[in-house]
Amino acid sequence: MEKNDNIQDPLIHIKPDIFRELMPLQVREILLISSLYNIYSMEDDGSLTSKIVNEYRGLNLSHPPRITGVSSVNRALSIVEEKKFDLVFIVPHLDGMDPMTLGGRLKAIHPDLPVILLSPSTRGIYPEFKRQKIEGVDRVFVWSGNPDMLLAMVKNTEDHLNVSHDTELANVRVVILVEDSPEYASYFLPIIYKEIVSQTQALLEVGCNDNLKLMTMRARPKILLATTHGEAMALYEKYRSFLLCVISDTRLPRKDRDDPAAGISILSRIRRDIPEIPLLLMSNEQENREKARLIPAAFLNKNARDLYKKIHHFFLNHLGFGDFIFCKADGQEVDRAANLLKLESRLARVPDESIMYHANRDHFSNWLMARSEIAMGLKLRAVKSADFNDVDELRQYLISNINQLRKERQRGIILQFDRELFDAEVMEFVKIGRGSLGGKARGLAFMATLLGQHPEIQQRYPDINVKIPKTLVICTDIFDTFVTVNNLAIFAGAGYKVIQIVQAFLDAPLPDHLTQKLEIFLDQVKVPLAVRSSSQLEDAHFQPYAGLYKTYKIPNNHPDRAVRLNHLVTAIKLVYASTYYEDAKSFYRNTSNQPFDDSMAVIIQEVCGEQYNDYFYPTIAGVAQSYNFYPFAHIKAEDGVVHMALGLGKTVVEGEQSFRFSPKHPHITPQFPTVKEFLNHTQRSFYALKTKGYPEALHFPTLSNLERRQVSDALEEFPVKAMSSTYVADEDRIRDTWYCPGPKVLTFAQILKFNTPPITDLLNDLLALGRKGIGAAVEIEFSANIHEDKKRPCDLFFLQIRPMVTSQDRSSVTISSREIVKAVCFSSRALGNGVIDSIQDIVYVKPTDFKGDKTREIAREVDTINTGLVAGNRRFILAGPGRWGASDPWLGIPVKWRNISGVGAIIEIRSRAINADPSQGSHFFHNITSLGIPYITVNETLKSSAHDPGGHVKDDHLDWQWLESLETVTETVFLRHVRLKRPLTIKIDGKRSWCIIQKGE
Repeated sequence: MEKNDNIQDPLIHIKPDIFRELMPLQVREILLISSLYNIYSMEDDGSLTSKIVNEYRGLNLSHPPRITGVSSVNRALSIVEEKKFDLVFIVPHLDGMDPMTLGGRLKAIHPDLPVILLSPSTRGIYPEFKRQKIEGVDRVFVWSGNPDMLLAMVKNTEDHLNVSHDTELANVRVVILVEDSPEYASYFLPIIYKEIVSQTQALLEVGCNDNLKLMTMRARPKILLATTHGEAMALYEKYRSFLLCVISDTRLPRKDRDDPAAGISILSRIRRDIPEIPLLLMSNEQENREKARLIPAAFLNKNARDLYKKIHHFFLNHLGFGDFIFCKADGQEVDRAANLLKLESRLARVPDESIMYHANRDHFSNWLMARSEIAMGLKLRAVKSADFNDVDELRQYLISNINQLRKERQRGIILQFDRELFDAEVMEFVKIGRGSLGGKARGLAFMATLLGQHPEIQQRYPDINVKIPKTLVICTDIFDTFVTVNNLAIFAGAGYKVIQIVQAFLDAPLPDHLTQKLEIFLDQVKVPLAVRSSSQLEDAHFQPYAGLYKTYKIPNNHPDRAVRLNHLVTAIKLVYASTYYEDAKSFYRNTSNQPFDDSMAVIIQEVCGEQYNDYFYPTIAGVAQSYNFYPFAHIKAEDGVVHMALGLGKTVVEGEQSFRFSPKHPHITPQFPTVKEFLNHTQRSFYALKTKGYPEALHFPTLSNLERRQVSDALEEFPVKAMSSTYVADEDRIRDTWYCPGPKVLTFAQILKFNTPPITDLLNDLLALGRKGIGAAVEIEFSANIHEDKKRPCDLFFLQIRPMVTSQDRSSVTISSREIVKAVCFSSRALGNGVIDSIQDIVYVKPTDFKGDKTREIAREVDTINTGLVAGNRRFILAGPGRWGASDPWLGIPVKWRNISGVGAIIEIRSRAINADPSQGSHFFHNITSLGIPYITVNETLKSSAHDPGGHVKDDHLDWQWLESLETVTETVFLRHVRLKRPLTIKIDGKRSWCIIQKGE
């Protein structure tokens, strides 16, 4: 064979959404004009209605047609004038008018209304119909009480109405049945539709979600009925590019006479034009078998006792319905495949002879098209074996395309876990259970769908693979069963310690069916795994529970599957247990007056990263937000902000030292105005998962199984090299290269300055897509692998999306210059909007006693005072240096939500004691703003931070002297709790981000 270097994919790009537009014209209202007895037989005894409803339900189609029966000709004519019908059935033997005349009267009212004549027999009716050629009746069929026949007529009417639209829009396939006899047409149509419906229903059981089912159902082949030679040839000429097969009688009307060879003429012409199209000739005369062989075409004798079986055999073996049967040229079967997964595996092992035999006869193409895989079917039909150098090259071409089809078919689709069909290589999103996915998983699934609907994003960035990590979700119903069976719901109440909850959950067994499926999952998945929470309340719209539940990562590389299963099961139970930790319960109390009620799904997801020595981690990870609460330089709030760090994303979401920039202006970094600032505040540590030398016993309590590594210990690892620059002391400057002598500094210059790869541009597009999809500002978590091989595309993994709360109330709040002068506190960088005048308590860190190495002790003191204030139902203002909720104790006070659950407003002091950038990407910050709690930043190091309308300078300030003068309620080593006689007034102008705190009047 000689290779054809001009093999090209046909220009077929069918988006899944297109299939929603198929079948726009449907039969919803049927008028049955008949005697009362026939109306009863067809409608009132339920045979027809039940059959139609059941058939539509079997295909997951809504709105089965409704039948209206009338027995009077005059009533029929009047009701057609009053109401719109999509199809009319006329049963003869009506008093007052013959069916031909009645059909003509109906057409006079609505010319496009399909009218079908149903008769127990064609004797005396059909010859008259053929002779008169009355325009009032479109088709004549024989009705023998078979409801399948009526359903076939409904489907056939819809097919004729929609075929032009659907073939043009989505290349839907067409089957032409040429039969002039109403008896045989009435016999063949239900059989053909039954075959197609059975095939479609079989496909719906194989790894489909509702969207894919919808696609498969609507893209089924259209059946077009022709009754004459001329009608058949007209359909062929119009739809020849979409033909799946042609089935024809031998004797047909042709130019006003019966031609005994008309069907042979039709099939012979088609065979010359399309050599490999499946053809079937049918005849009452056995001698026509030889004529069929000469075409060549399959042959069926209409008088055969097993005619139904032979038609079924034709569909299975010639049209690709049923298993794909691998044969040799002599017809000997060598193997078979029931689905795409098995087809791919069988292609790797069947003999060369079988590959050649099927490829040269378009059997692969036909089989795919019968499964509504039209684009791939056309692609394979466009190539022949002669286009390849040898059979192995052809075999690999087929395997790679089937594999790609399976991947494309699963993209953006949530599949139910099936132990027989699970394939980790191509299945991106799988679930176990029938309950909710939870908020986090639902956001992932939503974004996967959006990315599938917008392939132009991936096309815009050929150097970046945009991915959703392969994901398995254990739905909330599994959690509910686990909690109920093991009597764990008691922990929803108050007063339980974490150690009690953890032990109870670890001692409880998971359901056996879940454990068995996890074993199958682990047999195929041997990469590091993240086990993440996805509660029903988590990432809910405008009430997100960010970071309140646990995430664990496991190496998943032990040679013994039992050990890996134990690690995974332990992680799942610990995520379940975190549902009842006090952080979540106290947060819930601030958002609802109802008793604590949450249900947990669990996400099991591949960890994004690569192996570097003993550790596994991504090049970068971060959080991107479409709204920037603290814009800098000339950047606008709507330009967004990104917090990015080397290694796993724990650095960012826990509020530790990371790199902050706007994705629309990545070269502006005002937090590092000087080389000295860069050296002092650059990221020095990162998180990674140790995968080599990992002990069998888990160590989850420490950093959720991660290790904090020093950047200086990983200087020879590629991510550090790629993201670092070098400080040149002699020049007192930072050079954007790793390859020169001097201390290394993480600057991310390759991405931010040189745009290689263009991750910042991609983040802008993802934020815009997410914002449009959710209808609000959004926050996304991501990670990326940049490879040492420059030719290899970068991988960007989309990890999470959640809505942001940018304002709770945009009612107009005005702050005057006089109010600022009189205020005890002014901030030019405050979050929130409105007026609060109910707080009398203030808890603050004493500036003179603050020590940067004592922030953990300070957090414990805050917890103690908070407990007393919550018990007294008293909201309070909390003020202190650095980031509240920071994981890094050197950047602020590392409180958890449960430690400050009674807070009514937070003041973050940026001073010489701690001058940390606000950590917008942290989970703590996200939860505070989502609750509408004012977050007030007072930057005592920055002067001239705001101007009033008159142009006067306004500086951030907090009146410490006034605070010291207030009555003390409680004083600890580092804190002072004071109380006012009258409530303070907090006013926040959300449009300008200004805030003042005034003494109570």
